[in-house]
Amino acid sequence: MKRFLALLSVLVLSISMLVGCGSKTADNDELVVYFVPSRDPAEIQKATKPLAEMLKAELSKLGYDFEKVRIEVGTSFEAVGEALSSGTAQVGFIPGGTYVLYDDGVDVALTATRFGLNHDSENPADWNTAPTENTNNKVKYYRSLVIAGPSEKGQKLAAKINNGEKLTLDDIQGATWGVSSNTTSPAGYIYPSLWLQENFGISITDLKSKVALDNYATSLSQLASGQIDVMVTYADARLDYVDQWNSNFGRTASIWDETNVIGVTDGIYNDTISVTKDASMTSELKEAIQQAFINIGNTEEGQKIISIYSHKGYEIGNSSDYDAEREAQKLIKSMQ
Repeated sequence: MKRFLALLSVLVLSISMLVGCGSKTADNDELVVYFVPSRDPAEIQKATKPLAEMLKAELSKLGYDFEKVRIEVGTSFEAVGEALSSGTAQVGFIPGGTYVLYDDGVDVALTATRFGLNHDSENPADWNTAPTENTNNKVKYYRSLVIAGPSEKGQKLAAKINNGEKLTLDDIQGATWGVSSNTTSPAGYIYPSLWLQENFGISITDLKSKVALDNYATSLSQLASGQIDVMVTYADARLDYVDQWNSNFGRTASIWDETNVIGVTDGIYNDTISVTKDASMTSELKEAIQQAFINIGNTEEGQKIISIYSHKGYEIGNSSDYDAEREAQKLIKSMQ
């Protein structure tokens, strides 16, 4: 009997070792990936549809077999942060501002790289001499721009900048602004508010005439129609929407002829791919997710998908990379 029990224990140990060498399937067979709605949600959903199977395949190669990878677009930046914090989503494509706001329950995994632009001056007039174009240099930061549109007021503001004059507080308060409804958006809210504070002693909340808009496509559409005079957005937004300015937004002239930069913010550290700090996210799974997205970003098909956010690839991210973002948010809170 003792010999039998000894053999049985060896057999059980052998089976457990074989199981341990197999696939590291997570307790939850579904991996949920959320995107923030910085562009038209339908556009994001369509562009990222192939990502589910690509990510599933890459994770399988790394030992994690999920039955399903589900891609969702959040209703707001904050909704994605909440989903990650609660563990109802495991992975989120979120800007640095959203990550910092929710970093008690969210961990940065990767920082996006993007192509630099042919303009990077802090003088807005320098951006108006030629269309904005991509370069081949990959960078870890971008800027937010204050852009005046084709309305009468927008053109007056642009003329002052292009003539080398400085805007006044009356100029700022006399325009209708399009700003992000997501207060954690670095390009659509946080950094433009800092720009206003540094140059005019006010924040976005102090603007007399402003419209909170859900995404940059909506902002550009309202800029084109003259519903707003000024908008704030990431630096290459006009490059992304150069065709839609005419085809979708009804303008006949070029976006470069009808819009002008009137303000440039400090550099903003690039977007993150962040993961939940929920118990389901082990350090090993986080490492696999990091490697999977790096691999995807290095493929031609993957490049097409991540270009929806102007991402060109990913590098391992660190919490300390976003300390400047933390300081920016502290300043924003002090102004409110």
